[in-house]
Amino acid sequence: MSGKLTHFDADGQAHMVDVSDKDVTDRTAIATGQVIMTPETLALVTEGTAKKGDVLGVARLAGIMGAKKTSDLIPLCHPLPVTKVSLDLEPDADLPGVRITATVKTSGQTGVEMEALTAVSTAALTVYDMLKAAEKGMQIEGIKLLAKTGGKSGSYEAKP
Repeated sequence: MSGKLTHFDADGQAHMVDVSDKDVTDRTAIATGQVIMTPETLALVTEGTAKKGDVLGVARLAGIMGAKKTSDLIPLCHPLPVTKVSLDLEPDADLPGVRITATVKTSGQTGVEMEALTAVSTAALTVYDMLKAAEKGMQIEGIKLLAKTGGKSGSYEAKP
């Protein structure tokens, strides 16, 4: 890693990075996070009895929408032609809570790490919104990039 922050010009002003000279490559990013809750709240998810409806289904759609809207939310993020967004939301009694994993793909000149992270964040916030009437003390934790492929910087995989 060079240590140079690419979103600032020579005068220290924020700007969108020029990616026009970069090669178009297939790019993938995988991110994860979790929503921690009481076992009783998790039961509302697994039994399908949450007042607002299908928590995991709505959160999955919200995550997909979040990935597609990332450049509208993150000021210096490039709008990208996202070719795939998938979210896996798994209830986990050991947390207790819901584990969220997002995979985002594109073929372009810049990566989709922010889209994957935004997908997880949006899905987690939606889980919270769907269940807040039952529990306001839920915690959203551990949102991070697990892996990315493509581009000049190559592959990245988070250390366990």
